[in-house]
Amino acid sequence: MRLFVAVLPPVVALQGLFDAVAPVRGLPGADRLRWTTVEGWHLTLAFLGQVQAERLPELETGLAAVAEAHPVHRLRIAGSGRFGDRVLWAGIEGQTWALRRLAEAVAEATADVTGETDAFAFHPHLTLARAGSSRGHRRAVQRVAAAELDALAAALADYRGPEWEAAELHLMKSDLDGGFAHYESLRSWALADWS
Repeated sequence: MRLFVAVLPPVVALQGLFDAVAPVRGLPGADRLRWTTVEGWHLTLAFLGQVQAERLPELETGLAAVAEAHPVHRLRIAGSGRFGDRVLWAGIEGQTWALRRLAEAVAEATADVTGETDAFAFHPHLTLARAGSSRGHRRAVQRVAAAELDALAAALADYRGPEWEAAELHLMKSDLDGGFAHYESLRSWALADWS
C-alpha cells in the first residue's frame, strides 16, 4: 500500500479555499496545470511510500502514541506560493509550531518503516496544482512559466480562510488511477485535548 500521514482540514476550511481558487483557475497559465480536487487537499506530515500490510500494526501503534502526546491546535489556510516551476500551493497559519512538532514526531515514529533518517524538512501546505502532464495523459501539457505561477500564487496571496481545529491524525492510503491520486483515510487518532 502507498501510505502517508496527514491532517485533514474540515469542510468549512476546504469550502473557503475552493471558493477562493475558483476564479484563479481562469487566469493565464492556469489551464496548463493539473488542478487537485478538494478531496485531495490535506496537510501531509510524512510520506511513507510503499508499506507492506504486515507493518500496519507497528505503524498504528507508533501513530497512536504520537497522537496521545501532541495537542489539538488552531490553524487556518492562508496565503500561497510555489515550489519551483512545478507546484502551486496554499499555505497555513496559526499554531504552526504545534503542527511542525507533530510532523517531526510522525517522521520519527515512522522512520523504521520508511527508512528515512535524514534531516527533517517540513513546509505545511495544501497542493493546489501541478505543472506537467499526468501519467496516462496522451497529450503533453505545455510547461507553465515561473512568472505565470507567480501570478497565480499572487492572486491567492491575501487569502485568509476560517480558523479551524486540527484535532486528528490520519493514516492515508493513496491509489493512482489513470495518473490521478485518490485518497482514503485508513485510520485516525484524536490528538490530545489539553484544554
